[in-house]
Amino acid sequence: MRKILLTGDRPTGPLHIGHLFGSLLSRRELQDQYESYIMIADVQALTDNFENPQKVHESVYEVAADNLAIGLDPEKVSFFIQSQIPQIAELTVFYSNLVTVNTLRRNPTVKAEIAQKQKLFGQDGESVTYGFLGYPVSQAADITFVRGEIVPVGEEQLPMIEQTREIVEKFHRIYNCNIFPIPQAKLSPGSRILGLDGKTKMSKSLNNTIFLKDTPEDTVEKLKTAKTDSERRIDYDPENRPEISNLVLIYSIINNIKPAEAITDLENQGYNSPAKGYGHFKAQLADNLNGYLKPIRERRKEITADPSYIKNILETGRDQAIAKAEETMALVRSAMQINY
Repeated sequence: MRKILLTGDRPTGPLHIGHLFGSLLSRRELQDQYESYIMIADVQALTDNFENPQKVHESVYEVAADNLAIGLDPEKVSFFIQSQIPQIAELTVFYSNLVTVNTLRRNPTVKAEIAQKQKLFGQDGESVTYGFLGYPVSQAADITFVRGEIVPVGEEQLPMIEQTREIVEKFHRIYNCNIFPIPQAKLSPGSRILGLDGKTKMSKSLNNTIFLKDTPEDTVEKLKTAKTDSERRIDYDPENRPEISNLVLIYSIINNIKPAEAITDLENQGYNSPAKGYGHFKAQLADNLNGYLKPIRERRKEITADPSYIKNILETGRDQAIAKAEETMALVRSAMQINY
């Protein structure tokens, strides 16, 4: 039997090329190796978008369309919406008794996200909600309700997986059972793309993204505004020259070459000569990127042309996820002696 993989996306807007190169392409490769569940994490999105439910609601279908457009096959993958699986909420409540508030406050991922909110929006620690602070507990339930074994993540998410492992081990110890596999993080082999500002990760909230659904014209205009530096020399030096290095990295990925090879290729085309500057490079990058994204965008248009197509996929996935969830919760309730 294939191992169970769970991953997913927060529906806070359409997905962008940072998602594509960071996780979606490897997700597509993994669908043939594992029994895959892809969760559209609307409950998790509401932890910091609770005042804007319409945004989350609309983004659920955007995220589903993007995943399908890049080649994920609903015959191989179960897509589901987090809020439609009540067993996740039930398991979250049980797990909440196993984690202290201080443990959650010390979680490096939570601390980093709180710090980012303070920097961007001026929020202080007192404004952090119970839901936001507790989302590592909810995430543990997300993973374990299907008894997930493999969880693809970026390096910054490793503390969340470690939290899940601790919860599982404590649950087994207290209730003298062995229901859940100990989940294993699978670091994505994809590249981490910075935003067009070249300083922070590509993020919808920072308005520094190129969305998969953007038009070719949008892509050209966004890349025109991408930050570079004053040296006017194309190089790959992420530590000292992150802005131009980020654009070179994108160029290398879509041309399936290493960044060092990309520099050689660009130099051979005269991009470090007085005749060609950053503007010329950005124009070529936009042309290359639009060519790379063309089949994804065409497939996305086909998918979104029929609203019932995505709806049916999500309903099928919901039924598959609930069936798996009930198997798990029967074991959990029995272990906890609440199977009245």
